[in-house]
Amino acid sequence: MSKILAGLNPAQMEAVRNANGPTMIVAGAGSGKTRVLTHRIAYLLETGVRPWEILSLTFTNKAAKEMKERISKMVDPEVAKDLWMGTFHSVFSRILRRHATEIGYTSSFTIYDSDDSLSAIKQVMNALSISKDQYNPNAVRSRISNAKNQLVYPDEYAKLARDLFSSQVARIYPDYVRALTMSNAMDFDDLLLKTIDLFDHRSNPNNPGPGEVLAYYQNKFKFILVDEYQDTNRAQYAIIKRLAGKLKNLTVVGDDAQSIYAFRGADIANILDFQKDYPEAKVFRLEQNYRSTKNILAVAGELIKNNKDQIEKNLFTENMAGDPVRIIECVDERDEASAIVRMIEDETRKEKLDLRDFAILYRTNAQSRAIEDALRRQGMAYTIVGGTAFYRRKEIKDVLAYVRLLVNSSDTESLLRVINYPARGIGSTTMEHVAAYAREHQIGMMSALEGIDFITGVQARTAAKIKEFAKLIGKYAKLKEMMSPSELLRAMIDETGILQELKLENTMESLARRENIQEFLSAVTDYFHETTDATLESFLEEVSLVSEVDQVDGTKNAVTLMTLHAAKGLEFQVVCIAGLEDGLFPSQPAGQEPRDLEEERRLFYVGITRAMKKCYVFYALQRLRFGETVRMRPSRFIEEIEASGSTERITSFGTKPKARDPFADRANEYSHLLAGTPVVNGRTFTSKRREHAAGRGRSIDTEFPSSYSQIEESEMGVRKGMRVVHETFGEGRVLEVAGRGEKAKATVEFAKFGRKNLMLKFANLRAL
Repeated sequence: MSKILAGLNPAQMEAVRNANGPTMIVAGAGSGKTRVLTHRIAYLLETGVRPWEILSLTFTNKAAKEMKERISKMVDPEVAKDLWMGTFHSVFSRILRRHATEIGYTSSFTIYDSDDSLSAIKQVMNALSISKDQYNPNAVRSRISNAKNQLVYPDEYAKLARDLFSSQVARIYPDYVRALTMSNAMDFDDLLLKTIDLFDHRSNPNNPGPGEVLAYYQNKFKFILVDEYQDTNRAQYAIIKRLAGKLKNLTVVGDDAQSIYAFRGADIANILDFQKDYPEAKVFRLEQNYRSTKNILAVAGELIKNNKDQIEKNLFTENMAGDPVRIIECVDERDEASAIVRMIEDETRKEKLDLRDFAILYRTNAQSRAIEDALRRQGMAYTIVGGTAFYRRKEIKDVLAYVRLLVNSSDTESLLRVINYPARGIGSTTMEHVAAYAREHQIGMMSALEGIDFITGVQARTAAKIKEFAKLIGKYAKLKEMMSPSELLRAMIDETGILQELKLENTMESLARRENIQEFLSAVTDYFHETTDATLESFLEEVSLVSEVDQVDGTKNAVTLMTLHAAKGLEFQVVCIAGLEDGLFPSQPAGQEPRDLEEERRLFYVGITRAMKKCYVFYALQRLRFGETVRMRPSRFIEEIEASGSTERITSFGTKPKARDPFADRANEYSHLLAGTPVVNGRTFTSKRREHAAGRGRSIDTEFPSSYSQIEESEMGVRKGMRVVHETFGEGRVLEVAGRGEKAKATVEFAKFGRKNLMLKFANLRAL
């Protein structure tokens, strides 16, 4: 027991030891909440609670994995394996698979991601003759998702519809639900909604002993712990309320100041009203910050005190004061991006930091373009969190659709995705006839294919192709029990001809897609090698529940780019927050609702508190938005943080990253200095370059890779890779230099005017 309590501060120790009854742990940013959660679970195990009696719900799968690893170091690792720990969606999908038949599903149901859901909604809209131009399918999907998260079922939604758009959604919603049921599929929201249905027996009221399933799990989970409680929605709140209703050994951990997911249905009232729900609750406050410097914490505290609705807490730190938070004024988004890159170069040089130590955060994904351009120009490695994840790439989703059909032949979206991929001559008109037949007979699409000879409008040749496809799926569905999953999938994918088609296409893109499929097959092999009791169903479930934050790879030496929302739960040595302008961040005009403004302020607070050592805040005087240059006003949040006295303003007009010197790069890489002037491919380089390298305490090898030896330089001093300015076209980068003397010319890529071929004697290019 002393091992479990060792290293905890008094507040943390108190929160760990008081395990019984409803408990709220208010955990300020960087205060060690994960430490408290893991030690609390280990403490329960040491006091005799069995691992399967503990339910721990986390915000991400990554957090669950890290917590389990920490607990395994404090208790018997075999014991830790039996903990019920994961996200709401992963834990309750596990429960739903156990009891699927009680709500009209089979245990092999498919989990639809947002793309699958959108496709299903489009199919329903087509069937109802609702215009996708007039009613945006994405907006429809969002409305239905919000309704599910608020526990509003189709019949109730129809009664609440007050405008034309809502009325159309009310028509689509019930048919979408039926489409999912016919496909033996659930979307992400269903994983919560169907759990409530299971607990309440809403979907099958004729089952004996209403509430039997709920009673079982109420008794099973004697202790329930919920992380990031401030970002739970109404459905999650309802599930926890039911599960903890008997024993009330519920611990919630969170920070109201970091509630940032209202747009996904999160309700901050869940944490603010916890003591109303449980008047007997004990409240513990974790207020010592271990992450940030005093100045960063002072700025964050000054910002968040402007919010009215919050739980009182006073964060403090024993860390050093550190640098002030620097607020940098820029001309536009290009200047902002250049200033960010220059700052990273300066910090890596002065503080000996790696690129992985830096994060660039922004309010919207669109802001990354200019920043990416600046990073690429400087040859600086970066990774984007929230880009197209591996399992969302087209070729991987195509392969996954085949796998999903092996597990769940009723999956309509997977069927429609691959029935004509690779091309089999089965067109959309044919599939419309099949869909109409399926609706008429109230059967699934795969079942409809079995009656293809009876469907009017389908030609005999096409019917034969459909039978071949159905035979292929049926063949491997039978082999599923006879072959290892990796062998099964390799054989099936090979027989589909996808890999061969991509190979014959022989383009850079097709070969990259082929490599991705090969990587996918390797991932399948690894999964079944490393995972106990693995099945194709469990593999598909894990793939479908991967979140943005799970993509963060701290081992790659690259600058991390992400939205502020995606940064939740992470930390970096240096954080840059871009785009602090009214209308962008905060995202709405000055007259917005106070609660919306408070959420935006909390989002900024989350961004600032990701920083460990340094924090930079950037804003631009003008910005290209929706194709037009717009004058911008500094965010009101800037004035709020300046009141802390822990900030410093810097003007960055015209700041650009320095031109990259390949020899300086090599100077960074090599540590042995050779005497004399470096010679490359018979060319002698100036002592100025040699001194530049030596001045950085590094050295240059006498031999360079070919990428550095192929340096084109004209008689006028313009060389490939140089950053230049043209008085008409502005700034650009030299792509190629050719010819000599009067005939010397250069190809230059300009930021605003694209690629231009220029005669150097007339161009009057000036080097940056």
